[in-house]
Formats: sequence, structure tokens, C-alpha cells
Amino acid sequence: MNTGLPAVTVIGLGSMGSALAAALLDRGHPTTVWNRSPERARPAAGLGATVAATPEEAIAAASLVLVCVTDHDALHTALDPAAGALAGRTLVNLTSGSPEQAEQAEAWARAHGAGYLDGGIMTTPPGVGDPATTILYSGAPEVFEAHRRTLAALGDPVHLGAGAGLASLYDTALLGLMWSTMTGWLHGAALVGAEGVRAADYTPLAIRWLATVSGFLTTYAGQVDDGHYPGDDATVDIQITAIDHLIHAAAARGLDNRLPELLRSTMERAKAAGHGSDSYASLIEVLKDPRPAAASVDAARPTEPGKATA
Repeated sequence: MNTGLPAVTVIGLGSMGSALAAALLDRGHPTTVWNRSPERARPAAGLGATVAATPEEAIAAASLVLVCVTDHDALHTALDPAAGALAGRTLVNLTSGSPEQAEQAEAWARAHGAGYLDGGIMTTPPGVGDPATTILYSGAPEVFEAHRRTLAALGDPVHLGAGAGLASLYDTALLGLMWSTMTGWLHGAALVGAEGVRAADYTPLAIRWLATVSGFLTTYAGQVDDGHYPGDDATVDIQITAIDHLIHAAAARGLDNRLPELLRSTMERAKAAGHGSDSYASLIEVLKDPRPAAASVDAARPTEPGKATA
């Protein structure tokens, strides 16, 4: 059925690529797919996708080409032989990689006459197609605007700027936030779980607390941008005292304390760098350049009884 919607090509049909193709087909976009292993194309074909025999054939089928493969080596393995077919088309690279790889891929695409967007999918495959899902894009604004409505079939398209590496940079920063948050939650669940509290009972309060934490982030963002960290809510010195309570409680219950100990170490480096009376946001100064602060901590740390200084 001709829906009148733009045709799209999807190259790479792993779990994420298959989800991209399914979302496009669900919204009525004529979709052509290609995968190095043809059998991976069968589910998309069952949903109505056209299966191309070669990357060149897939690229020729649409002006918008999405590629989502294992890594940038796999991207070039698939696309280098078909690079001549990209002229006049837009390549949207949803393959995970570094900002530098994104910039190199943009230069490569432009050298072959193609527009380029880099992307970061901020969900797992089941979330693709949900309007609440954030998908990050970076690259030429005019290229993004030309395809915004089509990209909205995959999730909420957020354009970060003209620099091709921005989507990857944000993606990795946000994943770091996710891993830190989830590991902190797991440590907390283990701590209360040692007293028989179910994670399902702890989690609603944890989520409620995260809403408060989000307010701290909003306040601290301005401090980070200004480079000024007034300690009018809670100073680094106070936070060091508080995290000692966490470390003690967890140690008493036999938990792995390497995460809170790492956090305390960072707080102590900030204190040694002169930020003891500043807000927690001041830790960014030692995170940006940890070497001077680390040296200061070593110099400031008192000698343990029975040990001589070098």
C-alpha cells in the first residue's frame, strides 16, 4: 500500500536495526533492508519490508539510509564497496562509536556526496518507536530538519548541534549517568536488603529521592557553568562525614564498598584542592583535571602511626 510517506533504507538487522525497521514499517514508511546474513532479514520481510540483495541496491531504494551495525569497522565493511551509491542521499549513522569516529564518518560521507547525521538511541530495542524515547542526533541542522518527521517514527528526535560528534558525546555522558545511578541504587538495595527489606519496597522511595536529586542538578549546573560553588546547601566537608556513615553501615553488613569509597576519595581530593567549604558541584574541578588534586591529597594525608614518610 502506498502511504505517501518517505521511503527509508535500514542497513544492519541486529536487535536494534530490526527494531528500527519494524518501527518504520509500523508507521507506514516503505522500508528496504539489508543485512550481511540474509536470514536476519526474514522478520522484517514478514512485516512488509523489501529485502535488498546488496548494500548498493538497498541504498538506491531510498534517499534516507539508516545504518546500525556492530561498530564502525562493520559500517565501513558494509558501505565502502557501495559508497558511490550514496551521492545525493542522507546517511544516518546509528552505530555506537566515539565522537572522533562520528566526525570521521561524516567526512567520509561528505566525500561521497552524502548528507550525514550521527545518532544515539537512548533506549533498548523494545523502546524504539515510543514517542517518549529520546534519540539524539548531531550534524548539519538543515539535514536534520529535512528528515525530522521521518525520524520521529523511531522516537523523539533531539538535535544537539552541527558537530557530528555531539550525539556520541552526549550518549556516552548519559550512559555514564545511568550506570552510576543504577549502581548506586543497587548498592542501596543491597544495604537495606541486608536487613530483610525487599528491593521492591526500597525502590519507590529511591525514585522519590531522585526527584529531589534532580533539583540539586539544576542548581549545580549553574554553579558549574559559572565556576563558582557556594556551599550554602551542603559543603564537601559535610558530604565526607555523611558518606563515612554509608561506608560504615555497608561494611558492617559485609557489602562491597568500592563505589562509595571511590566517591569519598573524590570528595577528599576536592577538599585537598581547597573546596572543603564549597558545594558538591566543586568536585567537577578535580574530575576535569585530577592530577593536581591527587598530588595535594597525598601531601595532605597524615602519616599513619608506625609508618615513616618517604
